[in-house]
Amino acid sequence: MSAVDSAGGGKAVDGIQRRMTEYAENLRFSALTPEAVHAVNLRVLDTLGVLVAGFSGEPGRRLRNLAATMPHPAGATVLGTRMKTTPDMAAMVNATTMRYTEFTDVNHWPGSYHGHPSDVITPLLAVAEHVQCTGRELITSIVLAYEIYLRFAALLHNPAFDHTNLCCLSTAAGAGKLLKLSYEQYAHCIAMAVVPNNILTQSRLEQKTTFKVAVTGLAGRAGVFAALLARAGMKGPHLPFEGKAGWCDHVARERVSLGEMGGNGVRYKILDTRIRHRAAMGETHSSIFAAEKLALKIGNVEDVRQVTVEVYKRARDLVGSRAHEWCWDPRTRESADNSLPYVVAAVLLNGTVNLSSYTDTQIWDPRLRALLAKIDVVENAEFTKAFDRVTVRDVDALRGYDRLAREHHTRITVRMGNGEQIVAQAGGDVDDISIQQKDSPIEEKFRSLTEDILGSKRTGKILESLRNLQEIKNVTDIPPEFVIT
Repeated sequence: MSAVDSAGGGKAVDGIQRRMTEYAENLRFSALTPEAVHAVNLRVLDTLGVLVAGFSGEPGRRLRNLAATMPHPAGATVLGTRMKTTPDMAAMVNATTMRYTEFTDVNHWPGSYHGHPSDVITPLLAVAEHVQCTGRELITSIVLAYEIYLRFAALLHNPAFDHTNLCCLSTAAGAGKLLKLSYEQYAHCIAMAVVPNNILTQSRLEQKTTFKVAVTGLAGRAGVFAALLARAGMKGPHLPFEGKAGWCDHVARERVSLGEMGGNGVRYKILDTRIRHRAAMGETHSSIFAAEKLALKIGNVEDVRQVTVEVYKRARDLVGSRAHEWCWDPRTRESADNSLPYVVAAVLLNGTVNLSSYTDTQIWDPRLRALLAKIDVVENAEFTKAFDRVTVRDVDALRGYDRLAREHHTRITVRMGNGEQIVAQAGGDVDDISIQQKDSPIEEKFRSLTEDILGSKRTGKILESLRNLQEIKNVTDIPPEFVIT
């Protein structure tokens, strides 16, 4: 795509498109910091562990059946199997399977659109396998995709559009890098990702269905497909961001620019993401930790008369508001793991939440339903202040931090039938989701998710390999290690 459209006399490539293309073309593994490379290794490990844990889920199973009708020996592996399908279909199946457990990383940067940047990892692995890339090439594409995802997350403040749109665009950027697109092809790839793929947030409202996780797969597939189209010679629309009907005016609803990107002394954004401790939406974590402390003290849950959960405003509004009827009456797994009162009730009943907390048996347990009716979620102004005290204007002051300055606090007060009150609080400490985790808990999480399925010997071998992803000569070695069926 030339800088000027000779037929129409107008610009063919807008500023954001050009910025993305130039940054992607110039990014090299040699420019990555050791910290960024290590962050990729941990997130690949974590993401593939979560995929193994979600393999038996309904969305992945249905999509594997569909992928079986689209064989492609030179494509990419449907992880967990020996089956190969087209790279874009593999991207969809694997990303959906991975998202099923609500257990991957999160973006909690102040003033930024939240989401799950690791959504890009399995789609990019599919492309990397398809073209038989090295571990270093895969790492570079993932750093690039995280950079695009998180820089755009700081620009998007329109709640009508889902965060998976960021996955589509950033996956396209990473896939284009792996496919070694020319400058012109790369610009077309970006245009074909951003213009036709704008996903609405409706998939996360009301009672949620399996589409809540499948939309992640659709976004990854769209990003990969845009790159494949560009490689095949398809030309994308002009001015995808800055045109009259472009992304800026109609999705971002304002004119924006990307600004500085990671490298040359600028911190790579992948270092700003956090890996989750529990299988539930990030805004519920401090409530889970507080409830875990209480579960040790309350004895018989049938003696509980009232539960008051004090949280920061964002948590209450997103996952604890009475305006969301599904929070107090979750009927699907996808609603339950996003419901603050549900996870609190599940913890008080069982001591913690894990992947078995969202089975139909658990969701419809009469004891849990009785507890749900006794829970109230209210805003605590001090907790809101601790969460909101960092603004976008403070971003430069946060470089080099080990934690985000915002804190996620919850205080839960349980009133028992005999009048006794039991209180527990969490947030702002080592379990806060804003704290950067050490390697050991992440590796322990991987073992806990995979050993019963893959066996301890194979799990240990995978751990050793993915700790040094940069040394892998051909990423086609990775999928066979995860065969389940």
